Amino acid sequence: MNDDNDLDPVARLRAADPAAGVEPRPGFADDVIAQAAGSAMPAASADVADLANERARRRPRWLVAAAVAASVAIVGGAGFGLGTAAAGSSELAAAPISLGAAQNGATQEESAAFDTGNRKMAGSGVNDLMMPYGYGRNTFSASGLATTGGAAAAYAYDARAASNPETVAALAAALGVEGTPELKDGSWTVGPQDGSGPALYVGLDGTLGFSYSDPGINPWNCGPAVIEPVAPDDATIPEMPVCEPPVADLPSEAAATDALRSLITAAGRDADAFEYTSETWEGAVTRMAQAWPVVDGQRIDQAWSLELSKAGIVNASGALADLVSIGDYDVVSEQEGFERLSDPRFGAQMTAMPFAVTEQPAASAGEEWVPPTEPPATPSAGSSVAWPVNDVKIVSARLGLSSQWQPDGSVLVVPAYEFTDADGGTWSVIAVTESKLDFATD
Repeated sequence: MNDDNDLDPVARLRAADPAAGVEPRPGFADDVIAQAAGSAMPAASADVADLANERARRRPRWLVAAAVAASVAIVGGAGFGLGTAAAGSSELAAAPISLGAAQNGATQEESAAFDTGNRKMAGSGVNDLMMPYGYGRNTFSASGLATTGGAAAAYAYDARAASNPETVAALAAALGVEGTPELKDGSWTVGPQDGSGPALYVGLDGTLGFSYSDPGINPWNCGPAVIEPVAPDDATIPEMPVCEPPVADLPSEAAATDALRSLITAAGRDADAFEYTSETWEGAVTRMAQAWPVVDGQRIDQAWSLELSKAGIVNASGALADLVSIGDYDVVSEQEGFERLSDPRFGAQMTAMPFAVTEQPAASAGEEWVPPTEPPATPSAGSSVAWPVNDVKIVSARLGLSSQWQPDGSVLVVPAYEFTDADGGTWSVIAVTESKLDFATD
């Protein structure tokens, strides 16, 4: 690591945060926590920048676009009821392959401690599989994988072809956003960008990612709270009023997917080239829908997303750029791809954890975890150094496509392998031969 922390991932992440230094309005954190729990706490108004609006206004949109594929899994852990999927054809496309980290949901920040009796972490957010799958020390085994390589098609997002006022204006009109597209500070914008009304933001990233929101019909925007004053001698703490959206009939799956299809068509894309999913959850007042680009019978991990209420589209996001062919790439065999799982140059990532991991039971079956009453004993001289290594048995391989972001911001969709292990977890590595991989770091 040098003095500039160029190789420190945490420092780089902090430096890249476009909302760094932005102070959230009073009560913003309480709002977020309350909404995640199923209700929202209203916050007092103040002349301070709203963190959500600032991030929506200033951050590169490719950060949002890259997170779309993970969003369903993240909220899925909160009790989503998945709806049906529909596409231009009757057969469902293969699931998208991601070259990123595990998409099993948000990081659990619950209490945990080391269970000295069973020599493992324990607590409300921990289970037996977290250590082997979480620490990245793995040995891989497999048998029967193909040993011959071949070639596979690759694609790229043509962002420049769609980056024009006509495309942006057409999408804005479909969303009901008034105004003329303006190209300023590295993005196209239509409508007010301060959260005061419906607004469209289109970033100049490799997928031409856009985001739209209408705060006027967001059912969770309940306005500032009115708190009764407390007498100085009153020792009781008044309950904060709960902001609950009005009870309303949910839009249908068909309504949500039709709205998304209309947006895709308005942006000049072929709506039949996507596969659609829709879901909601208990207590919801809106319905979500996603549109996955389908190429060669497989979903691509850059989905469009829409949230619909009875009043209209609350928010939406997606990639305006279309996919174009860039020819075939030579690919390694399944066996060579498997060997890359143990090659640090390819940074093998678990892209889906076994279901047992995502459940996160509070304790082992039939056992009640007892919280510790004192810290662990000091290790004695010559104690063994714990170095758990997980034995991962690969049982199948699938060649598909995955997005790969280039240093200049452009986006390729290239051949990649997805390996499934005996526990149901999946691991992914790029399948392109080394002759077409640029390992340079500059």
